[in-house]
Amino acid sequence: MNYFVTGGAGFIGSNLVDRLLADGHHVTAFDNFCTGQRQFLADAAKNARFALVEGDLLDKPALTRAVSGHDFVFHLAANADVRFGTNHPDRDLQQNTIATFNVLEAMRQNGVKRVGFSSTGSVYGEAEVFPTPENAPFPIQTSLYAASKVAGEGLISAYATGFGFQAFIFRFVSILGERYTHGHVFDFYAKLLDNPHAIEVLGDGKQRKSYLYVQDCVDAIFTVVEKATEPVNVVNLGAAEYCQVDNSLGWICDRLGLKPKVNHTGGSRGWIGDSPFIFLDTKKLQSFGWKQKLSIRDAVIRTLDYLRANPWVIETRKAA
Repeated sequence: MNYFVTGGAGFIGSNLVDRLLADGHHVTAFDNFCTGQRQFLADAAKNARFALVEGDLLDKPALTRAVSGHDFVFHLAANADVRFGTNHPDRDLQQNTIATFNVLEAMRQNGVKRVGFSSTGSVYGEAEVFPTPENAPFPIQTSLYAASKVAGEGLISAYATGFGFQAFIFRFVSILGERYTHGHVFDFYAKLLDNPHAIEVLGDGKQRKSYLYVQDCVDAIFTVVEKATEPVNVVNLGAAEYCQVDNSLGWICDRLGLKPKVNHTGGSRGWIGDSPFIFLDTKKLQSFGWKQKLSIRDAVIRTLDYLRANPWVIETRKAA
């Protein structure tokens, strides 16, 4: 098959590209390299079945041309800067919602009718049921990022109904692992590099979060696409466990052999829109035969080890 991957040079996207190529498919990665990294596609670039298109999802004509000839679109590109969303309110609208509309239009004009979409567990806001199932009611949205993803889900569902698309909507927890470039492990490690003796933790450190290792995530994506049969398939992707922020910091410090003084900023949230408890029900995913292979603790350690072995990732972010 011919796959088109938006955000193909990103963290999850590049891992997905590698897996698709390993399975013998033809793959086109589409990326504007705002946050994606060319190094992540170094192995893919050696494969004759791989093509890279450098472009922006807001450029509709270029996107429409690029989608031509493909069978399936994985739409993973997005602005994932949840924490600072209120500093630039239009970014989530442009890069998440409008970009998703452009992808759907490019598909419609080219007769491509299967799409996988990276949504987020943040769409549940501050849920009242844990673990949170896919049919939980949507509360008032608390972040611009989640609101933009809800809008994207709505557009995709409408296109499935109106134009006969088949959609796979993946509501992710935070993903960890190789090629990770942003998130709490990155932030803690960067802070400890600057000052190994003291570290500031946003909130009270008791925020409860679920995470998933990137290769488990890719396994889950493939499992859903292979097994789910509805026109619109909404599936939570997450671990059957969670940890406190302070737990994760403790694992990181132990791995580094550090005992810094921890200073909490206070409150139950790290920033505006931060949910103090995210834990998704994954029974639906497991019913398709998927099983989590790596624990959250081991995923945190692997992520840290990757960052330590690839200092250019930290340096690139600091230089941006």
